Amino acid sequence: MRSSTSAGAAALVMVLTAGLVPGEAPADRGAGSVISVEGDAASGYRLLRNGATFRILGAGGTDHLEVLAACGGNAIRTWDAESASRETDGETLLDRAHGLGIAVTVGLWLGHERHGFRYDDPRQVAAQREQVAADVRRLKDHPALLMWGLGNEMEGPTGAGADERVWREVNQLAALIKSIDPDHPVMTVVANVNDAKVAAIKRHAPEVDILGINAYAAAAGVGQAAVAQGWTKPYCVTEYGLPGPWETAQTAWGAPIEPTSRRKAAAYNVTTRAILADEKRCLGSYAFLWGSKQEATASWFGMFLPTGEKTITVDAVAEAWTGHWPANRAPVLQETDVPFAGQSLAANAPVNAVARYRDPEGKPLTYAWEVRRESDDRREGGDREREPTLEEGCIMESSPEGRVVFRTPQRPGAYRLFVTVRDGEGSGCMDNWPFQVTGPR
Repeated sequence: MRSSTSAGAAALVMVLTAGLVPGEAPADRGAGSVISVEGDAASGYRLLRNGATFRILGAGGTDHLEVLAACGGNAIRTWDAESASRETDGETLLDRAHGLGIAVTVGLWLGHERHGFRYDDPRQVAAQREQVAADVRRLKDHPALLMWGLGNEMEGPTGAGADERVWREVNQLAALIKSIDPDHPVMTVVANVNDAKVAAIKRHAPEVDILGINAYAAAAGVGQAAVAQGWTKPYCVTEYGLPGPWETAQTAWGAPIEPTSRRKAAAYNVTTRAILADEKRCLGSYAFLWGSKQEATASWFGMFLPTGEKTITVDAVAEAWTGHWPANRAPVLQETDVPFAGQSLAANAPVNAVARYRDPEGKPLTYAWEVRRESDDRREGGDREREPTLEEGCIMESSPEGRVVFRTPQRPGAYRLFVTVRDGEGSGCMDNWPFQVTGPR
């Protein structure tokens, strides 16, 4: 999930910091944090950080923390403990976050059966317990620590998720963590919810304090769904954004149709507001992904470009958190004319397209076009994917007004036309349109 930081992205940090004020000042580095959950199902729950109410306005990811703080965010989550203590320029992620007033839910990775882990193998289970205990002992006294994220979708991203072996071990681990560190709650993170999964967690893992739920198309109502299914403790939406590639319409050849950047922004804004509207049971949420990632495409979930510029989805979440737009806003898609999208085309044929963007501050924009093959390395549950092949020599002409002429590849297959738009000051945008080449002209 790491991405490089461009000069424009560095400039963006200065602009954002001037426009928005980060959260509370960090506590003394020498003092650990004390986090607790107060309340009950009838009256509601509050997360307390050193005695003060703390509502999670968070993001999933480890990059661009200055931008997060400037946008009003106050928390991040990691998926493993190693990334929390990994050093960059002599400073750990936890130290960097603490200096910016950002709290960290530290992930404690648990094995997945699809990766070869067996919850009925005593040796694997024992080794995992040792690793969890060592990570907790190593990081428990850091003042940036908010809570422990015990596992991530280890029940599997599909299916009922009611395997009692998994939840009994989660319960053992939660109890182990609390025996080592009584000052931070334990949250376990699952892929969506259903009746069987919620019932299994309640029955077999009562030591879990908070239910973390990853959800996409259903994210706005997933907390209410969990409550309706019988969850009585607090919850947090630990990943959310736009509908995933597995939840959207597809072309005739099976390529998922990615929402436009403008639709993405609307989804992030509306969903953020809907999640946070449940002030009784929801402790907050983490937008996904505060960085860049290849998953179906290079632009589906990444809230930043691979080169480090923030996109309109960052702006949309910032507005939902604070009621204000960042001082520097990302380019906004205004007009498209891409009649070939979702169509079959002849090989080696010239094609015209238009995608016009507007910069909210009136800055000049640059356009970069490319054609890539459709991903042939689709994985399950967010596992790492290879970047699709770039088709060299396809772009024939382009203009500063968003017009492009490209030539379709010679090889039959599925492709996408991508456009990347930048304002030169740390904000950008990326959209794409799928097409298929079926044969010679």
